[in-house]
Amino acid sequence: MKAKKSKINPAKKSNRSNKTPNKQTKQSKTIAERNSVASSLQLNSPQHTTSELIDTIHEYSIGHEIANAVTHGIGGGLSIAGLSILLTMAVLYGNVWHIVSSAIYGATLILLYLASTLYHGIYHTATKRIFKVIDHASIYLLIAGTYTPFTLVSLRENSEWGWTLFLVVWILAFAGVLLLLLFPGKYSGARVVVYILMGWLAIFVVKDIRTAIGVGGITWLVAGGLSYTVGVIFYLWDSLPFNHAIWHLFVLSGSLCHFFAILFYVLPPIQK
Repeated sequence: MKAKKSKINPAKKSNRSNKTPNKQTKQSKTIAERNSVASSLQLNSPQHTTSELIDTIHEYSIGHEIANAVTHGIGGGLSIAGLSILLTMAVLYGNVWHIVSSAIYGATLILLYLASTLYHGIYHTATKRIFKVIDHASIYLLIAGTYTPFTLVSLRENSEWGWTLFLVVWILAFAGVLLLLLFPGKYSGARVVVYILMGWLAIFVVKDIRTAIGVGGITWLVAGGLSYTVGVIFYLWDSLPFNHAIWHLFVLSGSLCHFFAILFYVLPPIQK
């Protein structure tokens, strides 16, 4: 007897062979969907958002960071010495307005240079991230702090714009700090624009300032503003080696100009 040959339908055979790949494809899709959901949840978590939104922390070479830390470390030392000089002059020859405004200005000056030095000098990522936010926030505070002696002393005594300008710059400063904390790492270009606009608000009352501190005081004031503004060019010039350290030198120069304006034209002269 001849054994009967079993006939297998080629179509059925093909269907059977395709079942396994279909199952694998479905499983792959399911895994991919789960991974997508997991990554989405991870991206939406506060911890990941904070670390992602803040600008790249280690954005400069070690040599560049050393230069950044040294330049503003020098500024920190000069700021402490400057505050000591201003307070001594204010206590000896001035009044409470001179003392308070000098203290505010000196404190914001020290804060900026100290925060900047620590931010650039520390390598530990988490700590560096904290000081980066403080560094950027302190720029707003220094701008308002620099206005303070001119508004609470010079303009308050010689113009009705003293208190108005004082309130405007400090409101802008605190608003800038708040936005920086709410949106860390975002809108860095807009921040620079706000810094410059805040710094040049004084141009609207330049006549009153000139009356209050004279041509010599205005000269130091404008020289400081120009130094800060020109320095922004180097801050944005990423392809230039050590551009950030060069910008620090312009910041240091601007601070010195404004310090001399306050020392010689806002505080009362030395009485013999």
